Amino acid sequence: MQIPSDMTAVEISSYGGPEVLKPVTVPVPQAGPGQILIRIAYTGVNRPDALQRAGNYAPPPDASPLPGLEAAGHVAAVGEGVTRWAVGDAITALLPGGGYAEYAVTAADHALPVPDGMSMDRAAALCETFFTVWTNVFKRGELAAGERFLVHGGSSGIGTIAIQLAKLRGARVFATAGSDEKCAACVELGAEAAFNYRETDFVEAMRAEGGADLILDMVGGPYIPRNLDALAMDGRLVQIAFLQGSNVEMDMMQVMTRRLTITGSTLRPQSHTAKAAIARALEAEVWPHLAGGTIGPVMDSEFALVEAAKAHERMESSAHIGKIVLKVA
Repeated sequence: MQIPSDMTAVEISSYGGPEVLKPVTVPVPQAGPGQILIRIAYTGVNRPDALQRAGNYAPPPDASPLPGLEAAGHVAAVGEGVTRWAVGDAITALLPGGGYAEYAVTAADHALPVPDGMSMDRAAALCETFFTVWTNVFKRGELAAGERFLVHGGSSGIGTIAIQLAKLRGARVFATAGSDEKCAACVELGAEAAFNYRETDFVEAMRAEGGADLILDMVGGPYIPRNLDALAMDGRLVQIAFLQGSNVEMDMMQVMTRRLTITGSTLRPQSHTAKAAIARALEAEVWPHLAGGTIGPVMDSEFALVEAAKAHERMESSAHIGKIVLKVA
């Protein structure tokens, strides 16, 4: 595969709104030891990209400053010590950054094969969401079959995957969303019920079901004490984002009296080894279901790479259902 010296990318020209995303020409990165260079076909658009754009989610010191945390394409080059992948292999990968570009590098063991029969646009929508859901819902949250699981933002990229995986593994799934259309989408994906948060108090709704054994929340702010109220005895709250803020005042007594657990994580700062372990678990436990078509990403919309600003506007409007991707090649 012939690799050019320069490529088109989208950079964060200054911190701010979607308009600060600007197309630029930059050098193509090189694969170092243990890394692969990917010729990107599509890249996923995620909330952390918007946080980085706003100056609130700095990339690791050794990562590309370009946004973009997942992509699908073909291996263009392999670094020293890489044996699993060869030039031309179709892969989807978790990236430390740099996905808004024609080429990006990542650790070879953070890549996975494109599931059989899956298109590149859908493959680009896998890694950030599946890595996040797997580690937070099933590892930190320890969701088990038969338990009651509530996911906020059920129609988001994270939410649509969380619903499908939880249902697949035998949980009773509930969701919140901001419209009847979004709630219907959640039910179609496998939620037992979905609550329009503009009309229904999810605390009362979950208490009527016996309380949630696990809640996955990305809203934060005033939702945090309400989440505790919605939990069953020995319930767990997993926090993965704070769209409405991380500072909140609440009475923690019920954490002790009802034996509640509050935890959470972010994906990007986790170690190379931790991300590789998640990739191996996903390939063994989840990838066969993707190849079989049992589950899969819900696609909302597609934009050209140079239209990244429009993609961010779409994401931040919260009108989308599922994943937004950028077409690169």
